[in-house]
Amino acid sequence: MMQLYVGNKNYSSWSMRPWVLMTQFELPFEEVMLRFDGFTPDSRFKQAISRLSPTARVPLLVDDGFAVWDTLAIAEYLADKFPERPLWPADRLQRARARSLCAEMHSGFGALRSACPMNIEAALPQIGAKVLAEQPAVGTDLARIVAMWTEALEASGGPYLFGGFSIADAYFAPICARLRTYALPVPAAIEAYIERQYTNPGMAAWVRDALAEKEFLDFEEPYRSSRD
Repeated sequence: MMQLYVGNKNYSSWSMRPWVLMTQFELPFEEVMLRFDGFTPDSRFKQAISRLSPTARVPLLVDDGFAVWDTLAIAEYLADKFPERPLWPADRLQRARARSLCAEMHSGFGALRSACPMNIEAALPQIGAKVLAEQPAVGTDLARIVAMWTEALEASGGPYLFGGFSIADAYFAPICARLRTYALPVPAAIEAYIERQYTNPGMAAWVRDALAEKEFLDFEEPYRSSRD
């Protein structure tokens, strides 16, 4: 059985993507949790993951001893391994568009990701308002996300970005979590899409696990001094 190595579910946005994808499509895998205790070379987390991956990062997929790192590489590997599952849209043009959106997510939106790190259990609307007021680049990232989601939903008719749930939706699941944590303003249609993401089996299961962790990691918390 495949093993998927992930970090803390409350904080690890990159881990969330393949886990949600594999859970949503009921792909067989064993979760291996490597809890964060820091990211210095001598941390237990770095020592454990560096024995498995040359990047020393999660997520990491291991299939019969073969390691695949990087979320996009993992998604493509799964699409190849399970061609009978509609992980990408069936239509060639929509598949290309979905890949474009994932690639843009993979390399972009640095302002939003930096200012609003994933923190599923937290509710930080005041921080969200402050960030938008003080960091124009975050507003630019938000506007682009709204535009790309709106275009995809309108073209496909929903309920997900390309009709049925796909890699693209799993890829944007952590952004949905960020938008909710920081109460960033979006149109009603986008809010409805976020709600659908939260109620689909893959993301709902991840969120339940994240809320059950009840761990406070100060090095992942730029805005809180405790969980209270």
